[in-house]
Amino acid sequence: MKKKIILILFSILAIICVVCIKNLKIGKDTNSQEIDIFNISSYEAIIDMTVYSNKNENRYKIKQSYKRDIESSQEIIEPSNIKGIKITQKAEKLILENSRLNLTNVIENYPYIANNCIDLISFIEEYKQNKTSSMKEEGDTIILETTSSSENPYIKYKILTLDKKTSKPLQMEIKSDNQKTTIYILYNEVKIKNN
Repeated sequence: MKKKIILILFSILAIICVVCIKNLKIGKDTNSQEIDIFNISSYEAIIDMTVYSNKNENRYKIKQSYKRDIESSQEIIEPSNIKGIKITQKAEKLILENSRLNLTNVIENYPYIANNCIDLISFIEEYKQNKTSSMKEEGDTIILETTSSSENPYIKYKILTLDKKTSKPLQMEIKSDNQKTTIYILYNEVKIKNN
């Protein structure tokens, strides 16, 4: 009898542990599959980006895509005068394309490939590496904050807002060292895959 009670208690404890571990992952997508924002294998998104400078602001619509260990790319959709410009990174290779002019430039062993400050994966990597990164919940959102490892004073602080239910990104704000917003990104049509 004691063995049955201990076995039942152990089973209940194991179920509680499994539920708690699953809840550590942030949110669920519309197909009820868990999305772990920190373990993305690929994603595609259309973003609306506003870049603020001292005297003006510039707006862009960009298609971003990422496939772990394969490639990362950003293609400008708007404004129309630079539509079709695409930057693709594959390992140590940088590919610059302009579909309107039918031009492609491949740079092999490009030594200056660095974090792309507007890329979701760059944010995630900096968040995981920075010991002062923080997470908080506000209403239906989860807010992740981190400090950039870049020495560029215009991209010092990064704030990513996620939908609590789906864990998909809603917006990212990049701020200068004086806390002034320099880049604002609104995520549209986000598709995320995990391992």
